[in-house]
Amino acid sequence: MSETKKLIVGIGGASGVIYGIRLLEVLQGVAEIETHLVMSKTARMNIAIETDMTASDVEGLADTVHNVAQVGATIASGSFKTHGMIVAACSMKNLSAIVHSHADDLLTRAADVALKERRKLVLMPRETPLHTGHCKLMMEASQLGAVVAPPMPAMYTRPQTIDDIINHSVGRVLDLFELKTGLVERWQGPTGKNLN
Repeated sequence: MSETKKLIVGIGGASGVIYGIRLLEVLQGVAEIETHLVMSKTARMNIAIETDMTASDVEGLADTVHNVAQVGATIASGSFKTHGMIVAACSMKNLSAIVHSHADDLLTRAADVALKERRKLVLMPRETPLHTGHCKLMMEASQLGAVVAPPMPAMYTRPQTIDDIINHSVGRVLDLFELKTGLVERWQGPTGKNLN
């Protein structure tokens, strides 16, 4: 029997809360993962704007829910062992706070802990277009050890729906944690009659 791994899902204030929601939905079906959810105040607002769900509905998808203001929560300490953290979607404000160690809420503190403990931290920044400051922050996050994984659609899968696009990005992020979800259509090389 495999040991349960604790994975933190942070939902930040950027548009694209569906990525965090879908992560939680998929992780419900992964027996070895125990999810710990922390959402920013803006994420709660965006859930109502971008989906038909409520913040309470999203909280119901997680094994444990932490209040973003509770900086004394378990996930704020390096002694609380986790498998890592995903911030989806990650706003530029979240990204800046993480890069500059400005851990003034639980979401950014948990990310800071992941970095200092050398645990996997995956950031899904969702902004466009990007100015130089945004690009610099992503480079600095990578230099600190985070994996920067903006949700970008893969067209070789020929997605038919928005769900196809979301699922591929979520599956690729969960690949980074070596979790089998069946969401990713693996590249098999070029095929088709139009190839020369």
